[in-house]
Amino acid sequence: MALKATIIKAHVTLSDMDTHNYQDLSLTLAQHPSETEQRLMIRVLAYALNACENLEFTKGLCADDEPEIWHKNYSGEIELWIELGLPDEKRLKKALGRAKKVIVYAYGEGAQDIWWQKNAPKLNQQRNLSVISLPSQATQQLANMAKRNMQLNITVQDGDVWLSDEQSSLEIKPIVLL
Repeated sequence: MALKATIIKAHVTLSDMDTHNYQDLSLTLAQHPSETEQRLMIRVLAYALNACENLEFTKGLCADDEPEIWHKNYSGEIELWIELGLPDEKRLKKALGRAKKVIVYAYGEGAQDIWWQKNAPKLNQQRNLSVISLPSQATQQLANMAKRNMQLNITVQDGDVWLSDEQSSLEIKPIVLL
């Protein structure tokens, strides 16, 4: 019997002082049985950092031809394609060809540096690509905030991100690689 996805509800109070985006977000996510809490929480973080009208979670791990999150305009064109992890060059080329802007939130203990060294020469040539590295220790701590029903506060100022829930708080200092 196949395992079913777990439904996760997250209420996020977002205060992004860098972009002047202040919202209360009610998110419903399907956590695939193979998805870790770390990856789930990075999805929530990526959504909050790019929150806008028509931004939506996709089928994610269940679909090879879709990102984790995307923003489509009213005519169906992909304005924003958000990838998580360390995608291969072929996948990024496909995304860059389909979307006006692509953002990669890179994470993974030890592997990020190797991935970036391997891919940086080719990726640096892309004008519609941003690569943001999330420190592995911080994303591992972020995983501890994962619950089936979450209340999160996310504050962004000067590129730094502060997250808090009922029991803990965490600062993440994303590193913009590209």
